[in-house]
Amino acid sequence: MSTARPLAVVLASGGMDSTVAAWLAAREHELALLHASYGQRTAARERRAFEAIADRLALPATRRRTLDIGFLAALGGSALTDPALPVPTDGERGEGATGLPVTYVPFRNAHLLAAAVSWAELLGARAVVIGAVEEDSSGYPDCRADFLAAFERAVRLGTGLGARLSIEAPLVHMTKGEIVRAGRLAGAPFELTWSCYRDEEEACGRCESCRLRLKGFREAGLVDPIPYRAGTVR
Repeated sequence: MSTARPLAVVLASGGMDSTVAAWLAAREHELALLHASYGQRTAARERRAFEAIADRLALPATRRRTLDIGFLAALGGSALTDPALPVPTDGERGEGATGLPVTYVPFRNAHLLAAAVSWAELLGARAVVIGAVEEDSSGYPDCRADFLAAFERAVRLGTGLGARLSIEAPLVHMTKGEIVRAGRLAGAPFELTWSCYRDEEEACGRCESCRLRLKGFREAGLVDPIPYRAGTVR
């Protein structure tokens, strides 16, 4: 019987959640990381974070991929991809055409998961890992546990791997504080990650993503190691 660890494809944005998910997955799996640029405002900064994280894991080029799915930006409708739509700050929600937060990129996770499943089939991976969070998040519908379970059922029907490939979301029911604590215990390199929706040099500290991240570090009793704009309360 082979003692080799199974392979998992991790969707890696370069952000805090996906990085913690990767470090948790690494306890039981060999990893391959998949990153996507979809026209987001901070695409260049997220790409640098992704490469730094893949380097930290010592992944060869064969087990790291970056995809361009810029059609999501071409479709529009999200403040993350449309410069005409301001990113809400300081707790404002900002409602998009879908009635969801204007930072929601419609059905983004379905496209990301589909790409990851395609690569997983080619690699013979046993799992696709996503850092989706339902319990303590912005309320995007494609981060819900029931959506991920439905997607897994579709994978079993529509791939050659069938039931051998699972969709895993280890953070989906965690709070941000729990995510930070779990990442610290696992040794996740928070200093390499980037979560800000707006800026690429110093995190703004005001967008929803920054606010949730900072909330998590405060709940965990830790200080976020990435740079923030002056005046940001950590």
